[in-house]
Amino acid sequence: MKPDAYYKDIYEIDYKELKDLGIKNIFFDVDNTIIPYTEDKVTEDNIKLFNELKKDFNLVIVSNSNSHRINSIIEDLGITGYTSSMKPLNRTYKKIKKVYKTEESIFIGDQFMTDVWGAHKNDFKVILVDRIGNKEPLTTKFWRLLESFVRRKLTKNGFQNGNYYKLKK
Repeated sequence: MKPDAYYKDIYEIDYKELKDLGIKNIFFDVDNTIIPYTEDKVTEDNIKLFNELKKDFNLVIVSNSNSHRINSIIEDLGITGYTSSMKPLNRTYKKIKKVYKTEESIFIGDQFMTDVWGAHKNDFKVILVDRIGNKEPLTTKFWRLLESFVRRKLTKNGFQNGNYYKLKK
């Protein structure tokens, strides 16, 4: 369940390289990936990045958070999205696969269990980023507990926090 790439945050990702690799669709998690879980407004830096990325990619939010909070973020970024996605369950991924080709798509998120595992088991590439906030809802804390076991196993196989790497061709 190792992520295909690992970066400090969404601003460090080499998006030109993704484009060169044939990626056309980027799916972003929101909480602790784009903005902290405790926030409900995107930043000017978020808007600037997403406006630049929209020139080359289809951008889509895929969040487990409810639509009340996420819809305003989707609107502020000027993109589309899926809310209450129930990642890592397959329901939303199946909907996505009806619209987007897996080989032209990549998921970006901060959690192993919901983002990495969910995307991988549905044949999508995935980039893991470090979480940008420490506050999380109870359900995320549960996933983080399971994630700690996965991280320990991956550490034995060479994965280390902060040892960032790019997507392989």
